[in-house]
Amino acid sequence: MSLETHETVTAKIFPHPLNAWYAVAWDHEVTAKEPMSRTIAGKSMVLYRTTDNRPVALADACWHRLAPLSMGTLVGSDEIQCPYHGLRYNSTGRCTSMPAQQTVNPSAMVPSYPVVERYRYLWVWPGDMTLADPDLIPDMSQMSSPEWAGDGETIHAACNYQLILDNLMDLTHEEFVHGASLGQAELSESGFHTKLEDDGSVTVTRWMHEVEPPPFWRRNMRDKFPDFDGLVDRWQIIHYYAPSTICIDVGVAKAGTGADQGDRSQGVNGYVMNTITPETDRSSHYFWAFMRNYRLESQTITTQLRNGVHGVFGEDEVMLQAQQAAIDANPDHEFYSLNIDAGGMWVRRILDRMLAAEERGEDPLSARDLTGIGAAER
Repeated sequence: MSLETHETVTAKIFPHPLNAWYAVAWDHEVTAKEPMSRTIAGKSMVLYRTTDNRPVALADACWHRLAPLSMGTLVGSDEIQCPYHGLRYNSTGRCTSMPAQQTVNPSAMVPSYPVVERYRYLWVWPGDMTLADPDLIPDMSQMSSPEWAGDGETIHAACNYQLILDNLMDLTHEEFVHGASLGQAELSESGFHTKLEDDGSVTVTRWMHEVEPPPFWRRNMRDKFPDFDGLVDRWQIIHYYAPSTICIDVGVAKAGTGADQGDRSQGVNGYVMNTITPETDRSSHYFWAFMRNYRLESQTITTQLRNGVHGVFGEDEVMLQAQQAAIDANPDHEFYSLNIDAGGMWVRRILDRMLAAEERGEDPLSARDLTGIGAAER
């Protein structure tokens, strides 16, 4: 299934839902030793852990004079002290102590945000906290499964978050942006299938049969099969989960050994895990990892893969930053969609529904009611 090539989208600054879970940090970044600051969906937050290791996310501005709490210190079992005049706040955001007075103003508090630790990340909900259901955190179980090994990094990307989603939903750009590592002509030549799932996710599937493995995948095949040589069957299966998580099932196997029928034993399989968190309208926190299900014991392979993907994503970062600059210079231009943009167009439609539901004050699950947006095409 593909969208018509004449469909357009205005090249503008794309808004982000607030009633959603966003990765705010890797779990190891936030400690009970000192606070850290991060801006999520336009909201500045201070992050820390209590002495029993529970993560906390508060607004990074003291009730008194808006001094950044992230410049303060952690005291007691769960409190943070303002660096300016010494006001203290507990993990719920309520002020517990004021300098030079015994009575604490009952209105003295700062917003507290729901935070959950899962899949090696801390997730925050910047919107209506009464709607913060942890079951809505997207499935990234490969990140913490003992059957997978890998590592990743964070990119501070100088672009709107939807541009990164576009980039990940259409991997034909690998032929041109990543020609020395992942790219090959078969990416553009092969067919693909786009499906809008009943749960509101989107899947884009592409198979390339009997092709030469690009350098990245040849190296990985030889990590598992040292004497490997010859053609492969290659796959890319993109899974999008609202609002901004994309997990990509990727790999190659010796040609004709049944990988497309489910037998991947003669190949190597990885998952490119991506979750993108809007910082501002023009900047994003891009958390990624490459996980694999072979040679799990090898830290050398883990490091080599992380460093290799770092280089690939660095090429994306240059392109995305240039694209954002061009959008800012041409605010009235429209994006024109090709068949390869089918997955990205579904993503935009789902985000539009999330934003509309939020504006009406509805539960975010209502945005997953897909009635009227292509049920006949699924």
